[in-house]
Amino acid sequence: MKKLLTLALSLLLVCALAAVASAEVTLKLSEVHAEGYPTALADHEFARLVEEKTEGRVKIEVYTNGSLYADEPTSIEALQIGDLGFARVSASPVGAFVPSINAIQMPYLYNNAEHMWKVLDGEIGQAMLAGIQSSGSGLIGLCYYDAGSRSFYLTKEVHAVADMQGLKIRTQGNPMMIRMAELLTGIPGVTGIGPGEVYSAIQNGVVDGAENNWPTYQNMSDYEVAKFYILDSHTRVPEILLASEAALKAIDPEDLEIIKQVAKDTQEFEKAAWAAKEKESEAIVRAAGTTVVELTTEAYKGFQDAMAPLYEEFGKDYADVIEQIRTTDQ
Repeated sequence: MKKLLTLALSLLLVCALAAVASAEVTLKLSEVHAEGYPTALADHEFARLVEEKTEGRVKIEVYTNGSLYADEPTSIEALQIGDLGFARVSASPVGAFVPSINAIQMPYLYNNAEHMWKVLDGEIGQAMLAGIQSSGSGLIGLCYYDAGSRSFYLTKEVHAVADMQGLKIRTQGNPMMIRMAELLTGIPGVTGIGPGEVYSAIQNGVVDGAENNWPTYQNMSDYEVAKFYILDSHTRVPEILLASEAALKAIDPEDLEIIKQVAKDTQEFEKAAWAAKEKESEAIVRAAGTTVVELTTEAYKGFQDAMAPLYEEFGKDYADVIEQIRTTDQ
């Protein structure tokens, strides 16, 4: 009898241990940026905190540099079918599921970074984030990450819209960005030039410049051939940390709440990492003798006013949201 009791207790212990083991879930996070990039640093911090706060019940493996999925649209598809747990993506492709997100990508929309974060952390931005899950896309929006602002870098000095006339600017393939360049220069944005080809395109006179944030301008060494950086900050498109609704069904509800809270906590971590990287890149560029042009309030308004046709073409469906964003900082 004693042996039977011991055997029964042993079986119960084995079952209990098996139950604990089965409760542990390991999920993957896809990141296209390289190790050390601000969003990649935040991804790792997110994974660390999730494991810590759930006491090891949920573990997250971070795959950077596009090693798991080479591009963001593909990672979004993997999230939708549950093949992937998390992905850090630009807000741009998410606009396909929550159209109002397209509003926050409009050129010359914000007065500064503080204005953007007031929008994103406020009712407008949080409603958009919640709208990702309610869209039926199979995605969950966890938090926003900073991606800075994009400005023009050129082979000539510019202080006003009039100085932009006739310049050939490399832009993203986004129709709105192509149109933005056209309204400022009279020439549609030049596309089909990859990030790694911008340097030679400027050097060979194919284009007179491009547009991007401080880190990219510095990392790609484009400042060596386009020696004028115009701080117009025409777009501020944030990143979004997404989760898969299907993949997270295996997570205990309490742990799911921990994951959501941890994600929001890492937002400030990533913003600080971005600010540090931006400051480092700016210092390198300035030390190289680059001319950095800070637009006057009047000049900036000239750039804003030039976008009137673009807002009619691309922003009419989000006019109410755009107006709410514009008045948020007042």
